[in-house]
Amino acid sequence: MTTLPDTHLGPLRRILASPPARILLLGFLLLLLMGLNGDVMTSYAAEPVKAVQHTIALAIAGFAVYVGHAHFIQRRSAAELSTQGMAREFGIGLLVGAGLYTACELILMALGIFRITGLNPWSYLVPAVAMAISSSVFEELLFRGVLFGAVETWFGSWAALVVSSLVFGLSHLMNPQGTLEGAMFIAVEAGILLAGAYMLTRRLWLSIGFHMAWNYTQSAIFSGIVSGNDAAPGLVRSTVQGPDLLTGGQFGVESSVLALVLCTTTGIALVVMAARRGRIVPPVWKRPR
Repeated sequence: MTTLPDTHLGPLRRILASPPARILLLGFLLLLLMGLNGDVMTSYAAEPVKAVQHTIALAIAGFAVYVGHAHFIQRRSAAELSTQGMAREFGIGLLVGAGLYTACELILMALGIFRITGLNPWSYLVPAVAMAISSSVFEELLFRGVLFGAVETWFGSWAALVVSSLVFGLSHLMNPQGTLEGAMFIAVEAGILLAGAYMLTRRLWLSIGFHMAWNYTQSAIFSGIVSGNDAAPGLVRSTVQGPDLLTGGQFGVESSVLALVLCTTTGIALVVMAARRGRIVPPVWKRPR
């Protein structure tokens, strides 16, 4: 990222550009947009196309707020949203996110736990689009863009990885079927995976793609429970009978040992790649002056 020296910032702007203020101000604005989007999806629950249209508009507003804060408050370019390499990274994220979730279901099928009983009309693929866009864009801007970035500025990449993962996981306790076990699974598997994607590329597109494809495949394709939210019918009709350790129970596959192993392994691989490429930022007191 490109940041002007602090001497170019006035006292008030220097305070507003500080990591704590960034979390409070930019985080609040993004949470406000997330709340508005939640209202939109509730209001247009019976009109999924309109829900998608409004969600896209609010997602664009979220990007604009993020870029505007970087430009006007931090006096830097929002390199984490650079369009260079965007299509490639986002596309890879979509493929890997969908592939990881599909792999979990294929293993459950091989074990006789997940059985397909039929298919719903193709129109069942539409309602989950708004949810997938909303969760991936706003949560990645908030947890990786704002929280990870702010913590890393002072305390370095490893602290940012731990803090952003824990907060991201615990935030899922607010979901209707949220459990502490499910929150901890998400903190580890998704926290490391999504933070690793950001650490490796230093952009948000790979993590947005991961997040979007996982949630969409889980809900729209396999009719699964997404992170303890209420299940909605997708393309595949199925029966699931097996131990919670493998199925995730009422929280969904994220709370299963399958997702824990597959996603955490992928996340660790990304973090190792980031470290080998010199993408780890040390805490401020260990940086050369």
